[in-house]
Amino acid sequence: MIIRPVLVEEKDQFNAVVNHPLQSWEWGEFREKTGIKVARLGLFDKKVLKAGYQITIHPLPKIPYTIIYFPKGPIPDKTLVDALVKLGQEERAILVKLEPNIVADEKTSKPEAWKDLGLQPGQPLFTKHTFHIDLTKNDDELLAAMKPKTRYNLRLSQRHGVKVAEDNSQEAFETYLKLMMETTKRQSFYAHTPDYHRKMWQILQPAGIAHLLVAKYKNKPLVTWVLFTLNKVLYYPYGASTREHQEVMPSYAMMWEAIQFGKKQGCKLFDLWGTPGPDPSPKDPWFGFHRFKVGFGAQLVEFVGTYDLVINYKLYPLYNRANSLRWKLLRLKAKLPF
Repeated sequence: MIIRPVLVEEKDQFNAVVNHPLQSWEWGEFREKTGIKVARLGLFDKKVLKAGYQITIHPLPKIPYTIIYFPKGPIPDKTLVDALVKLGQEERAILVKLEPNIVADEKTSKPEAWKDLGLQPGQPLFTKHTFHIDLTKNDDELLAAMKPKTRYNLRLSQRHGVKVAEDNSQEAFETYLKLMMETTKRQSFYAHTPDYHRKMWQILQPAGIAHLLVAKYKNKPLVTWVLFTLNKVLYYPYGASTREHQEVMPSYAMMWEAIQFGKKQGCKLFDLWGTPGPDPSPKDPWFGFHRFKVGFGAQLVEFVGTYDLVINYKLYPLYNRANSLRWKLLRLKAKLPF
């Protein structure tokens, strides 16, 4: 077997073997629209693509070096690491950051195995934990797994007549953007720009990966979610809401209908995209989202985490210090009232 660049005509093969939307060919096209260089490598057995690896290359400001990011791929082996080292050297990378889409267990979490490959724990970009909901369960099983308060709130939203439907129109997407800006300001979260979201939508929605669900009460949009579907898995990456009419519990109706939507799409699993961890502090800004997801009987899942493949050992510690400072400034900026 060999690792080589994947050709455009091999796009369908590539999408069939990757295991996360961030590894989809279309996600790479979207990132290219934002000015990021994308590399797609494949593990081939003759002409048959066995595994795909999508990697983004990020230039650093004012210096001729890059950071390479490899999110949600498989467990690396020596062949893949050697290919990443070669790419890192070609792109003048300080490091390659890997965050595999692999659940942690006794086999995958052995520190010596990662160390033997030249990988060391790194600062995370993606959350180490998420929640999964098994979509192969029937509705009665799903309802039984919920916390009593969640079931109550869901039924309350249904009694109030909250309606949820897929709406991929431009008007609905602009409503989503408006609510997204309102939500991030209210919660003091760092968020991507409207232009980022528009470019994402323009590429992923026509490809059938991105879907927009809108929850309305008396015909007024209260909650909007962007969902991804890929290879029988449903994902919830982006959500937005207004403070209006919270008494009708629109988010509960939204989650239930998202589950039903995933089933209709033939999905077997619902990945809720992230959570702070098994026991977050009530002071954590994501605590409310964590508690909401727990209420639906979702199973907490831990991934193997974040690992760095260092290419430039001299600049690596300097980059880590600068990056930590950058994130502190971004979080501070998100909390400013203007």
